[in-house]
Amino acid sequence: MATSIAANAWVDPRAEIDEEVVIGPFCTIGAGARIGRGTRLHNNVTLMGNVTLGADNVLFPNVVIGAEPQDYSYQGSDTAVVIGDGNTFREGVTVNRASEKEDGVTSIGDNNFLMGNCHVAHDCKLGSHILIANGSLLAGHVHIHDFASVSGGVTIHQFVTIGSYSFISALSRALHDVPPFMLVEGIPARPRCINIVALKRNDFTAERVEFIAAAHRLLYRSKVGLSHAREILRTNNQISPDVETLLAFIEGQQVGKHGRGREVRRAA
Repeated sequence: MATSIAANAWVDPRAEIDEEVVIGPFCTIGAGARIGRGTRLHNNVTLMGNVTLGADNVLFPNVVIGAEPQDYSYQGSDTAVVIGDGNTFREGVTVNRASEKEDGVTSIGDNNFLMGNCHVAHDCKLGSHILIANGSLLAGHVHIHDFASVSGGVTIHQFVTIGSYSFISALSRALHDVPPFMLVEGIPARPRCINIVALKRNDFTAERVEFIAAAHRLLYRSKVGLSHAREILRTNNQISPDVETLLAFIEGQQVGKHGRGREVRRAA
């Protein structure tokens, strides 16, 4: 299929458009845009600044990607948004370019699903296979690891890290890092149980799940502390790669400030 650009779309001649791209009515594509093969833009999509879209992405009406960061310190440099393949951005999603405080890139991986009116702020780093439901808001410098899920109406504080296979319940306020494999909820969001649904859906064995559950019980029910929990798990032969990942994440969280391991990266 050849590339299709609606007659009433505006595409800067300097934009790079691959084959089989579809650009619908009233879209605005800036000079710095690069759009990969098979990506489809429905009507009224705006790409601003230095934006790279991979292959087979779908952008629904009123998506805006690449607007300047909403950061007082931004000085106008040519920062970027880089997006991988197979992502879906539903109506009204906004993704801002990076500030000048880290590596200058807001990045999103592959096969993510961002539902209506989500906001991804400057310098965020999203992995792959992530679900973010309607109206959830990511502040600047948020990192979300692979296979995490964020329910609707969630707000995530800047510099928070969301671990793999975790789940944030609807209307929660994530002020602190969310450990991998955990389900969190509340204001502020706290770990309540393991995210058993995600683990089963992703073919975690019963043994893997039980080891994670044992770590959760020690850390969040018995509250024995990180070092003691590690000793007990080792004694019970329940130290697995998943448990090591969980313990390392929590250790990094505790080294940081305010329950956020990456808070030490904050710039003025």
